[in-house]
Amino acid sequence: MKKVFLLLTLVLLSGCNLRVLDPASDSAEKITDLIYLSFAIMMLVLAVVFVLFVFFIRKYKERSETSVYIPKEKKENKWLEVTWTVIPFLLLAILAVPTVKATYDITSKMSGPGQSVSKEARIIDVEAKQFRWEFTYENGKTTLNELVLPKDQKVTFHLTSTDVIHSFWIPSLAGKVDVRPNKENRLSFVPRVTGDFQGKCAEFCGTGHANMRFETKVVTQEEFENWLATE
Repeated sequence: MKKVFLLLTLVLLSGCNLRVLDPASDSAEKITDLIYLSFAIMMLVLAVVFVLFVFFIRKYKERSETSVYIPKEKKENKWLEVTWTVIPFLLLAILAVPTVKATYDITSKMSGPGQSVSKEARIIDVEAKQFRWEFTYENGKTTLNELVLPKDQKVTFHLTSTDVIHSFWIPSLAGKVDVRPNKENRLSFVPRVTGDFQGKCAEFCGTGHANMRFETKVVTQEEFENWLATE
């Protein structure tokens, strides 16, 4: 039975492919760090609860010598009450401070059309339409469902939709950003790792939503310039 359980566990775990835990940009690293911090705090709380659970079960388990014993009533313990009141506040503070900072850093890179864009950033116009993504680069080059980015250089996306609301998401590179009709949103990040990454629409947008995906290639800056110069 134990072997069957272990085998089933391995089979289930083999299906895990959490791209958000494999960050490849500055923004994705912040999100991943927050996930690990939250998970560590949850595991700490879970471990304490389980330890106390086992401790009290063993301590107050009915035995033959205590079956008729009724313990004396004890008065409140202020130190314990203060402890289990203060500790949750401390844990929330430990989680809240980096969360607020990371949220501010990430959302400051998501801006509207009225805000300025760094001169060093690569500008890419993104147009979403059921059920495809069109990318237009600064020199007018256009690709369909294929996005190429330079490593270690900031990129800024101008996101618009021609029909319904979509959501631009590359799990390994950046969080989700709504792509709305008649309104432009912006997203910036710096890719840190070369490779291929999957992008998708994260907002249900119609019957072909599941197929609204695109491939993202992060290449060196020299390779990017050569690719951009080709037809």
